Amino acid sequence: MNYWLLIIPLLLLLIFIPRFGLLVLYRNWRDARERELVEDALKHLLDREQGGRHASPESLAGTLGLPRAKTTSLITRMESQGRIESHGSELHLTADGERWALHIVRAHRLWERYLVDEARMPITQIHGEAHHREHSFTDAQLDKLDAELGYPTRDPHGDPIPSREGVMPKAEGEPLTAWQVNRPGRIVHLEDEPAIAFDQIVAAGLRLGQKIRILEISPERYILSDGETEYRLAPTVAANVCVAALPESEMLKASAIPLNELTGDQRAEIITLDEAVQGFTRRRFLDLGLTPGTVIHPELVNFFGDPRAYRVRGTLIALRKDQASQIWVKPV
Repeated sequence: MNYWLLIIPLLLLLIFIPRFGLLVLYRNWRDARERELVEDALKHLLDREQGGRHASPESLAGTLGLPRAKTTSLITRMESQGRIESHGSELHLTADGERWALHIVRAHRLWERYLVDEARMPITQIHGEAHHREHSFTDAQLDKLDAELGYPTRDPHGDPIPSREGVMPKAEGEPLTAWQVNRPGRIVHLEDEPAIAFDQIVAAGLRLGQKIRILEISPERYILSDGETEYRLAPTVAANVCVAALPESEMLKASAIPLNELTGDQRAEIITLDEAVQGFTRRRFLDLGLTPGTVIHPELVNFFGDPRAYRVRGTLIALRKDQASQIWVKPV
């Protein structure tokens, strides 16, 4: 019996079957790969333009890791799509290209917010996962995710999240290397590239929203303090930490204590929620009535200590210690 008479038709079916054949799968993979390249290129151009510069074929090739010939082909394809324009050696986004780039940036930063706040993924691992997911979401899907997260304005690194209308909030802060010694400030941005510098920042224990001041500067290191712990960073790493003046909420916290430090049935007034509270957690707090000016006090102490029950607006709610520590109150 000639088995090839059976095998060849099966192979042809496996290759050419509609929707699930190998040829269809390959074409889908190729199309997805080409879309990712275009979208990554648009993000690079947007990043350059927001930094006051313009991308070039050389900078694009370096960012995407492509040889010059493929980079040239990619630029030609994007120009034919009306996404970019070439002005000499400079690459410029068109209005349509900028809208698309902002969509991708919004998707990436919303996904990073979700992965940290809800999936509890370590912040050092979220960039790659968000990059993988950012290319497949529609505007409607992003609007839904945005609403579920409570319309956050910053990602876990402190970068602004574009609105659905394509408006990019202004970045705030300046690098530690430009900050004055002994001037109090709060961390508003942690640059995640290069990854080796970001890993050192996270390993040191620095976090977004943390209050710090510079104690000492030398050519070899920056010594910082949050009032309890000292941190030592190389100047190149310190340049990736951006700080800003303390906001009014931080000034209010100077006379407040975390909710979990209330004793017995001591009553207190909620002053503010910590800036670290974002996403679903922030929405839940607000839905429970945990807003500034509200009176709250602990009840029904748990034998194991966690969670603890609190009375607020006539309702009994349970909060874990780590949740209560993010609610700042003033005893009354």
